[in-house]
Amino acid sequence: MMTPRIRMPRLLALSALALAGSALAPPAIAQSQPIQSQPAPPRTAQSLPSETRSAPIKVRVVVVTTFEIGKDTGDTPGEYQNWIEKFPLSQTLPAPGTDHDVMHYNPELQVLAIASGEGPQHMASAMTALILDPRFDLRHSYFVLAGIAGIDPNFSTIGSAVWAPRVINGGLAHLVDPREIPKDWPDGFTPVQGSRPDQSPRPPLHSLSGDMVYTLNPGLTRWAFDLTKGIPLPDSDGMKQSRARYRGYAPAQKPPSVMMGDTISGETFWVGKLMNRWAERWVRYWTDNQGTMATTAEEDIAFCQALALQAKAGRVDPQRALVLRTSSNFDMPPPGQSAAQLLADEANEKGYSAFIPSVNAAYQVGSVVVRELATHWDRYETAIPGAAR
Repeated sequence: MMTPRIRMPRLLALSALALAGSALAPPAIAQSQPIQSQPAPPRTAQSLPSETRSAPIKVRVVVVTTFEIGKDTGDTPGEYQNWIEKFPLSQTLPAPGTDHDVMHYNPELQVLAIASGEGPQHMASAMTALILDPRFDLRHSYFVLAGIAGIDPNFSTIGSAVWAPRVINGGLAHLVDPREIPKDWPDGFTPVQGSRPDQSPRPPLHSLSGDMVYTLNPGLTRWAFDLTKGIPLPDSDGMKQSRARYRGYAPAQKPPSVMMGDTISGETFWVGKLMNRWAERWVRYWTDNQGTMATTAEEDIAFCQALALQAKAGRVDPQRALVLRTSSNFDMPPPGQSAAQLLADEANEKGYSAFIPSVNAAYQVGSVVVRELATHWDRYETAIPGAAR
C-alpha cells in the first residue's frame, strides 16, 4: 500500500503508512509458448459463459486495488467498489489464492479487476495467484495499481492523485532503537548492507535480503500523467479545513491535483514529523537524490516484485505496469499537534475528510487510463504508449 494511507475496515481508517515498493528496474519480458487453456472453475452467479472456457480469458488491463470495506457494491465504497459499479465490471470470477473471494470482469473491454487484500503479503499472494491462473494469458496485459495512500505535506495535499515513477522499499532496513541512536545520525535507519544511515558508496539496489527500488516505465508513467493531469479532483469544506491547519507547508494548502511523485512502501503504519523526515531521506538516498517522496503505502513493493519475478518466466511484462496513489490523509500532524494526538483522532474517526474523495479520485483518474488502453487495444497491444519519450 502505499503511503501513510488510511485503512477502512469497519469504516475506520488507520493512520499514515510508511509504505513503499522496492527493487531493481523490471526485467524485459521473456519469450514463452502460449499458455495452454484449462477448464475454468465452477460457474458462479453472473460468471462467464461456458463457451469461454475453451480458451484463455482475454485481459487487456488488470486493475489492482487492495481493499473493500463491506460489500463489493451498494454500500460505502473502498478502493474496489467504484470500478465494479462505474466502469462497470458486471461479471464475476472466482479468485482462488487471494484474500478476496472474487474478481470482476468487463468482457467487452476485457478489463479485469481484483482486490488483493491489505499489506504486501496479501498483494504478493494475490498477484502470484492471478498470474499463474491458467484461465488467463497476461503476457500483453497492462497492470494499474490504483489505491489510496498517505501524503507528505511537503509535496502536496489530501485528495491529490499521484503517478509514481519509482517505488522505494521502506520496510527493508536495519533499525537502531531511538534511545540508542548516535548523536550524529539523522535517524536510526541504515541499509541492511551497511552500518550507517549515509553508507557510502550506496549499497546495490539488489541484495540477498531483497530489492530497494523499482523504476516503473518512465515513458508509460509520463503518458498516464499527461493524459490525466488536467482532471479536476473532488474537494470539500472538510478537506479545506484539514489542509488549512498545515501552516508553513505551502504544498499542503493547495487544492488537490494530479501529480507525479515517488511512493515509499512498507507494512508498518508510521506517523509523525520525524518519521516523515526519515522517509524523505530514505527516498533521496536510494534514488541517488533523483527521487521525491510523495506518498506512502503498503503493497506497492510486493506488486512490483511479483511482476518482476513472474516476468522471468515470460508470464507478464512489468514495463506495462503503473502505480497510482490518491492521498486520503497526511503522514504527519499539523503544527501544534503531536503524532500521538493525530493517531487518537484517527482512531475516533476524525481527520478523514479526504477518504471518500481519495477513493473517488483513484477511480476518476485511473479509469481514464484504463479505458484509453482497453478501447484502443489495436494501438496499445504491441506498442506501449510513451515508448518514444
